[in-house]
Amino acid sequence: MQLKPLLSIATTGEEILTQIAEPVTVFDQALHTLADSMLSTMQNANGVGIAATQVFSRAAMFIMASNPNERYPDALLMAPTVVINPQILSASTATEAGIEGCLSIPGQRLSIWRNSEIEVQYQSLDGQLYQQTLTGFVARIFQHEYDHLQGITLLERVNLIATQVQVTQC
Repeated sequence: MQLKPLLSIATTGEEILTQIAEPVTVFDQALHTLADSMLSTMQNANGVGIAATQVFSRAAMFIMASNPNERYPDALLMAPTVVINPQILSASTATEAGIEGCLSIPGQRLSIWRNSEIEVQYQSLDGQLYQQTLTGFVARIFQHEYDHLQGITLLERVNLIATQVQVTQC
């Protein structure tokens, strides 16, 4: 197996993390190469997901790969899934808090509320369209990485939730 080059990971304060990703329209070898390098980078950093914006690409793409590791010892085991042009079609009203880390915010872990179940749609590396329901930890990974494609990191997510709570309590 040939190792793919590791990519630099953007960290808090870098402009790319605040930008909205652009839809992928060309499904070519360059996209496969980017996905392979993103996967190597994520695995090297003990992550369970990584978005293209985290590696300085504007492509609307991320990888989910839940697996038990040093950062997430209780994670489920799932094969890496490349998610392109994702959409959240619907979300349950039920939410649950969970501790999340982020490769772009090294050393910090925050309690984040996420929808417990989401209905999603996305394309694969060959452009095929998928629709599925995700629950639990996998739904959390999807929502976290989807946020990155919207220019939202954990720090912004915490602030959004705090603002919603303040507005609700007024």
